[in-house]
Order: sequence, then structure tokens, then C-alpha cells
Amino acid sequence: MTLSLGIDIGGTFTDLVAFDPATGRAFIWKESTTPDDPARGVLAGTRRLLDTHGIAPADIGRVVHATTLFTNALIERKGARTGLLTTSGFRDVLEIGRERKYELYDLFIEMPKPIVPRPWRREARERLAPDGSVEVPLDIDEVLRETEALVAEGVVSLAIVFLHAYANDAHERAAAEAIARRFPALSLSLSCDIAPEIREYPRASTTVCNAYVRPIAETYLDRLEQELKAAGIPGGLFLMLSNGGLTHVAEAKRAPVQLLESGPAAGALAGAWFGRHAGLDRVLAFDMGGTTAKLALVDDGQPLVAWGFEAAREKRFLRGSGLPVQIATVELIEIGAGGGSIARRSELGTLHVGPESAGAQPGPACYARGGAAPTVTDADLALGYLNADFFLGGAMRIDMEAARRALGALAQDLGIAEDRAAFGIHDVVNENMAGAARVAIAERGRIPREYALMATGGAAPVHAWNVARKLGVRRVVCPPGAGAGSTIGMLMAPARVDRVASLNVPLASADWAGIEALFARLEQEALALVDGTGADLSCRVVTRLADMRYIGQGSEITVALPGTLAEAPVREAFEAAYRALFARTPPGAAAQFVALRLALTAPVPGAEGLLRLPSHPAGAALKGRRAVHFPDAGGTLETAVYDRYALAPGFACDGPAVFEENESTFIVGPGARIVMLADGSLSAEMQDDPA
Repeated sequence: MTLSLGIDIGGTFTDLVAFDPATGRAFIWKESTTPDDPARGVLAGTRRLLDTHGIAPADIGRVVHATTLFTNALIERKGARTGLLTTSGFRDVLEIGRERKYELYDLFIEMPKPIVPRPWRREARERLAPDGSVEVPLDIDEVLRETEALVAEGVVSLAIVFLHAYANDAHERAAAEAIARRFPALSLSLSCDIAPEIREYPRASTTVCNAYVRPIAETYLDRLEQELKAAGIPGGLFLMLSNGGLTHVAEAKRAPVQLLESGPAAGALAGAWFGRHAGLDRVLAFDMGGTTAKLALVDDGQPLVAWGFEAAREKRFLRGSGLPVQIATVELIEIGAGGGSIARRSELGTLHVGPESAGAQPGPACYARGGAAPTVTDADLALGYLNADFFLGGAMRIDMEAARRALGALAQDLGIAEDRAAFGIHDVVNENMAGAARVAIAERGRIPREYALMATGGAAPVHAWNVARKLGVRRVVCPPGAGAGSTIGMLMAPARVDRVASLNVPLASADWAGIEALFARLEQEALALVDGTGADLSCRVVTRLADMRYIGQGSEITVALPGTLAEAPVREAFEAAYRALFARTPPGAAAQFVALRLALTAPVPGAEGLLRLPSHPAGAALKGRRAVHFPDAGGTLETAVYDRYALAPGFACDGPAVFEENESTFIVGPGARIVMLADGSLSAEMQDDPA
């Protein structure tokens, strides 16, 4: 028996799933995250998962891991002491940015602080033209002098970002070679490796972010590998990438910036995977855990992919307030808070929820770990959505009275009844998430009611029904093992590599043979990285794309290229994509290439099978009834509570209903028809119009 082990470190819980690709059997465990040392929680949870289900460590053939560790290092500014070596005259690019305020009329605006302070940003004499030709030769002696000064000041990681290195990497590589010989212990990140694209500020920001977290990544991944081996687990360690794919440890240590959105990307993949098995082409993948919530649009069974995002925003929902990172990433909508989000009275006397979170330590008040502030989980418990005696399948002690005390204090502060305060917390969170989702979905030219809402994560199944009603979505689907959905998603994730190459030429004068050769080189680079991940390369899919714009424009769009690379079909593809976004094309304008992109994916064994969780006898399906709060139906209703593990495909009932499994609880309100699908997913469809 050869199993796969998935590990997803969240802000509140670390989710672990052991999966048998041959049979589809899955075993799930949730362990409280240990923020002071995330690896400790991983190893403790792994031991408990294996011991509980009688799995031998030697049976684990591969380990797949996602983590927010590197994102948190950026947000909290707890990365390595990092320097920047750049072209003479450009040391302040990180400070200048785009010269754009994300809030135009805010007199006290705080822009994201550069990761590298000015004394550690040094210049070297060299200059390349936009076409890559040398204008000023590289002064190696100056490179070494500046680097020596940085090392003397304690810098342990260095980003090398020379102007126009995307067009010619010779200067960056020559500088890196000389530095590596003189200072072999210094960690180096080159922009030509990390972000070989135009625009010096995003390219510099991405490279510096990589340099900032690289020493942490190397230390953490080395230790995790060693600890897993010491635990008797022989399987190789693979990492989840922000683009929704997998890579091996060596690549993750080289470019950890690619892992910044790995956890949320896994949630989107889970939504897509479960959606395909449920026969759904269009899914809103809603992933809500203990700390954060994310939404991803899935069209034709695949989540949308973007070619950049912002990390460590000063204002959580405002574009331009973070650090630009030019990597391929699943397009995610940050839509609100998680189960641990803290509720409080605002300065205006209104109820405010989040973004502050109780996290894993001390956690919500009901966790009885010292937390006293009321949270979303405390409110859900008081409303009857959660069962205090069956939290994590009864493995975790829950203090109902502590939750009521916390909610009572808030209610008194607001001058309202306790039950109203509890539902107010639940409803405010739902409205915040639905409101952000409405805007984001509209910006992408979509309509919410065309989608089904797929709920994964420990908290999403509790909130999905009411969020769907606010969005006007008629169908909510809760897959099996939803509470560990992100971890299941990463075990089903394909190996994926994205590569980009600069190509700044007009479409009319493109060298098509040269473009074919460039794509061939990118594909060979991608194949070399995918090899060794265990993916089936015979079933690989290669997608060719291009960043294109009209000559004179300052921004470009990414276009999927046709099978035949020639001027006419490429122009047609570009114009069709342009019209889809902007409704029309400018008359008489000439198009140009900006960059070429290649995405290579290859499936992993077992990714197309069904998931099989432990089952209970069907006769025990109805566990009982309890009072659950449904304000649309006039208040509290006595509601049937079902054991999710005792249900079989074909099961059907009408709402309201509660479905409990160890890691999550699915709440469905009145006016719904609920059926269990062939893959074990519960599908709840509203019989009335939710809009």
C-alpha cells in the first residue's frame, strides 16, 4: 500500500489527509497549528493521523505540503536580512514604486514599506538597453566591493536586479558568479531567474520578496524533510505552488516566492476537482477556515489563473497597497474573515467583525485556551449551527458557557439581546463576504447565479447557505471531507510549471520560427522541472500564451494562442480576447507582443478517482434534532441532524437540515431540496428565488 500525505498549515488548524490513490480511501486529521514552530504541529498531527488509522510510516509514498509561512514572513517583516544590488541610479525603485496612491484623498496614507532598507540597497556600474545591448559594461570590482560592504553589515540574502535583465541576463549572471565565488554562504536571487519580465518595479519587488524568504524556506524545508525521514516516512516531499500545481523541494527552495499563495490555491483546486466530479462546469469555490476566507471562480472545470498579485497589503482589500509579485497564481478573491475572527463594538457603536483573529492561540472563547473575545465560531455555536459535543468529531473540548459569556459581554456593550448579537456576527461576516464577492465577480464579467457555490474548509459549510442567498446563487454543494478540502485539493493537484520570456516586437514583424524555438526552450525547461514529481508526463498538457497590447498602450492582456502560430490567427485570438474585456477594438491600431508564456501541467496518479471516507451504518443516519437559528423562517427551528458518514448516494431530504462530519458541519436552511450525489457530495438547491 502506497499512500499520499497532504499537509496544509492554516492560521488555526493544520489539516492532514492520507490518501490511497488506488482505492480512493482517505483519512483526515486536524491538528491545532503551532504558530511558534509550524513544523511541530505538522509532525504531531502526522503521528496522530498514522496512529489513529493504523498506517505505517513506510506506507507514505509522497508528501504534498502547502504553507502560509512565507506569506506571514512578508506580512510580519520577519524574513532574512536582505540586500539589493541594482543598476546605478535605480536603488530607490522599491521606494518610488508606481508613484500612485491607492487612496487618492487620504492625507495620512501609508504606502507599503520596502523590504530592503535604503542602506542595504547598493548600485553597480552597468547598463543595458531595452533590446539587451550593452551600453555600460559591468564593473565586477564594484559589484564585489558593494557586496562585501553588505555582508559586513549582516546581509545574508542578496537580490540582483539590473535594468533590462529580462532581455539579456549576461550581467546578472556574471555578477552572481563572481559573488558566489567570493561569498559562497550568501543566498542569491536573480531577477532573470525569478521574474524575467518588463517593468523594473514589479520585477525588483518580486526578486526581493524571493530573496527575503529564501533562507527561511531553505531552513524550514530542510528541517521538515529531515523530520519526516526521521519519522520513518520514505516518500519525497513536494510543495504546492500558487499557480495550482506541484513542484519538488529543490525548486521550492530556489524560488519560494512561487509558494506565497499555495494554501488558498489548494482550496480553489479542491473546488474545481469536486465540481468536476459533481458534474458542475461553473463553480464558486468558497474556502473558509479559522482565519481567512477566499473565493475562486472555476470555469469549465479549471480555476482562473492570473499572472501576478499583491502581498502584504497595507489595506487588505485595496489594490496598490501591497507589494507586487509577478508569479502565476490562481486568481483568488479575498472575501472576508474566518471562524476565529473577533467581533467588537466599533467607534460608531455598530457591530464590527474582523479582520483581527483569535487564531490558534488562544483561539475563540469556546476553545477554553484563554481567549475571552467573541468570535464567529462562538456565535455559530450559540446559534445551534455547531455541536459542542461533536467538535472535531468530539476530539476537542468546547466550552459553551465561555462562548456565551463572551457573546453576552458584546451584547451588553451593544445594548442588544445575546441571540441578536450572535446572529449579527454571523450575518455581518456573511454580508462582508457576499459584498466583496459581488464586486469581484462583476469585475470579471460574470453573474453569480450562473454558478454553484462549492463550500470547503472548516467554516465554509456553516456559512455557505446564507452567503449563497445573499449572492442569489441557487445551489450550494458540500463535498465529502469538506473540512480538509484544501488538503484534498493539493493531493489531486497536477504538477505544473509556468515559464515566461520577454518578446517585445510588433505582431506584423514577428519571427514565427524564432517564437516556435523560444516556446520549445520554455517547454524543455518546464519538463526538466516536472520530471521527478511522479506526474504522468505522457498525459501532459502544454498551453501557449502571450502578453499582447496595441502599440502605444501601457498595459497588456494575456491571450491563449491558437495552434497555428501565424499573424492572422494570432491577431484574431488577440482581438477576440480584447473585445471580451473592452467590448471593441481601437480602429487601425497595430498589435504587439510583450512576452510569451508557457504552462505545462501533468496529472498525478489517482487524481480522477472518487474519494472514499469512512462510513457508518445507514440506520444511524438521523442523529437527532436540535434548535437551530433560521431568521428567514421566523427564528429558531427544531432541525434534523444527520451523520454525514451514514448517508449514501441517492439520499434526499428537505431543509432545514444539519449534516455533521468530524471536520465540518453543513447547514441548510428551509426551502431547500438536498440530495447526495454519486461522488458523496451533498447538493442543496433552493426552491424559492434567493435574490
